[in-house]
Amino acid sequence: MDQPIVKTLIVIAGPTAVGKTAAAIRIAKALHTEIISADSRQFFREISIGTAKPSPEELMQVTHHFINSHSIKDEMNAGIYEKEALRLIEHLFQKHDVLVMTGGSGLYIDAVCKGFDELPVKDEELREELEKKTLEELQAELEKRDPVYFEKTDKQNPQRLIRAIEVCRLTGKPFSEFRKSESKPRSFRVVKIGLDLDRKILYNRINKRVDMMIENGLIHEVKTFRHLRHLNALQTVGYTELFDYFFDKIPQEEAIELIKRNTRRFAKRQLTWFRRDPEMKWFGPEDDEQMLAYIHPLIAAKV
Repeated sequence: MDQPIVKTLIVIAGPTAVGKTAAAIRIAKALHTEIISADSRQFFREISIGTAKPSPEELMQVTHHFINSHSIKDEMNAGIYEKEALRLIEHLFQKHDVLVMTGGSGLYIDAVCKGFDELPVKDEELREELEKKTLEELQAELEKRDPVYFEKTDKQNPQRLIRAIEVCRLTGKPFSEFRKSESKPRSFRVVKIGLDLDRKILYNRINKRVDMMIENGLIHEVKTFRHLRHLNALQTVGYTELFDYFFDKIPQEEAIELIKRNTRRFAKRQLTWFRRDPEMKWFGPEDDEQMLAYIHPLIAAKV
C-alpha cells in the first residue's frame, strides 16, 4: 500500500530587504500554492509603508495570509501567532500538499515549526513598574538577566524587553529557556531555506529601501499614529525614530539616518538568529532553480 503524502511547509527566511517576498512568490507560483507571512510587522492593516508589505501587484500574484490581518490595537505575539497559524495551516493543507511561509521574524517562525513552552501571564503591577524605566535601563536589566536573548532580540523595542524581563522576574529563569530545546510534534514536514546577500549589497539595499519609504510617505504615516506610539505594534524600527522627531527629541535628518542604522543592525541580528539553525539551507535570493532542485526531492519523499 502506498504511503500517504507528507504535507510540507517550505520556510523562506532571511534578513530584511534581502528579497524574501519576491523569492517566496516565485517559489509559491512554481509549486501552485499559497503564502503565509511570518513577519511580525506586516500583520497590521493600519501601517504599510514602514513595514515593507508586498505591493498590491505582488498580492495579486499569489494568495497571502497574515498580511493586513490584524489591527495595531490587537494583542499579537509569538504564542498567539503559533495558534492562529497552525489552525490556518491545517485548513490550507486540505487543498494543498505544500505551503510557503516567509518572513524575517525568527521567533514567529520558530513558534510554528518548533513551538514554545507556556509563558506566565502578564503581571500588571510589574508591567507598570517596568514601563516607567528608560530604554537604556531595560536594556541593561535584560542583558544582565538573559544575555542570550538580549543578543538576539530587537534592543530598540521596549515592549519586547519588558516582556522578557517580566518572564525572567516571575519565573526566576531566563526568557531564552522558554524557547523549547525539543520541538513539539507537527503533522507536517518543514523545509527551511535561508536567503542571504553580500553584506555591502544588503546594507545598500536597506539604505535605498528607507529612502524609498520616505519618498512614499513614511513620515506622514508615522505622524498619523503619533498619539498611539505606546502600542506594541508601533514600537519598531522606522516608527520609534520618527516619533522621537515628532516630539522634538532629534532632527528629521537624524531620525532617517537612525532608521537606516537600526535597520542594518536588525538585519545583522536576523542573520545571527537564522544561521544558528542547522536545518537552514542557504541560497541567494535569485537562485530559484537551485532552491526548487533542493525542494522537489524533499517534497516527494514519503518519510
